Amino acid sequence: MPRKPRPKAPDYVFISVVIVLVIFGLVMLSSASSDIAKAEFGNSYYYLMHQIIYGVSFGAVGFFVGFFLYYRVWEKIAMPFLVISLVSLAMVLFSPFGILAKGSARWLDVGLFSFQPSELLKLSFLIYLGAWISRNQARSKETVSGLLPFLVLIGGVTFLLVLEPATTVAVLIFATSLIAYFVAGAHFRFLVVAVLVAALGFSIVVFSTPYRLERVQSFLNPQADVLDRDYHRDQAQIAIGSGGIMGTGFGQSTTKLNYLPEPIGDSIFAVIAEELGFVGSMGVVFLFLIVVWRGLAIARASHDVFGRVLVTGFVCLIGLQAFVNIAAISGLIPLTGIPLPFISYGGTALAVSLTMAGIVANISKYRR
Repeated sequence: MPRKPRPKAPDYVFISVVIVLVIFGLVMLSSASSDIAKAEFGNSYYYLMHQIIYGVSFGAVGFFVGFFLYYRVWEKIAMPFLVISLVSLAMVLFSPFGILAKGSARWLDVGLFSFQPSELLKLSFLIYLGAWISRNQARSKETVSGLLPFLVLIGGVTFLLVLEPATTVAVLIFATSLIAYFVAGAHFRFLVVAVLVAALGFSIVVFSTPYRLERVQSFLNPQADVLDRDYHRDQAQIAIGSGGIMGTGFGQSTTKLNYLPEPIGDSIFAVIAEELGFVGSMGVVFLFLIVVWRGLAIARASHDVFGRVLVTGFVCLIGLQAFVNIAAISGLIPLTGIPLPFISYGGTALAVSLTMAGIVANISKYRR
């Protein structure tokens, strides 16, 4: 590991926007979850408190560890960290500790709490990819030592995710890894080959599983079955349309009560659009654009390949996930279950996103 450079002031714009997103997420979660929590648990603040205890608290620890720990240390632990994540993911699928919910095995019960190994894998895999590339940057330009191992590596990880099934997470990790690989200097033709291989693989997955194929068909023919497959998307669009320019007002959403599925999770952007309108929802989009913009600026000014790949991977993953969530709930792409970073309910997702943000903030202290 090269000598540690003298730290500078971190990127306060990046840090401030992340904090704003987290606080905004808690505020909107309190609105989206109050009636559901009251009905289910007799406590209007149940989901909000759960998010603070298991998301914000663990996420704050992850952020400060990432912020104060010199980022090159992650390069040393990249392999064991990835192995732990893969073992956790395998335990979800092949052990009695996996929790089945809503048709998917995505949670691992470790006694005191449960978590999603697929979220942890986002963090560990991008760290490992950065370490793998930085050890020999020339491999990103070679077919045998670069492209083929990259395809095998990402193929194995996405295969496990598809088995959960967590297809959207697999697509996000693949897309983010491809961007990071390109930033490291990979030939454009390598990217074309990787995209073609991935397109073939995911096409086989979609056409071989009826429920995935139904989602695609529902997107292509939106009026085919509005009371079944299209119900979630249609209710989300009604919520978004009901908000108009300025919204119905904080806490005044009506679709979240009896109509909108997953109002605290995948559909929380629809609640934001209904209550805060076009202005509020575009404000959220603008905040995510700032996160990506500042992140890419930090990556460009990074001292080394590892830092550049790490920051690019993290901010592109956050940006792409936000785009997929918003586009899916708005009907621009097929509906998929993916949380809105920093905002949707989910402790593991929030903790991992904050840890990524902390590492990016640390790298910003050592930028040129």
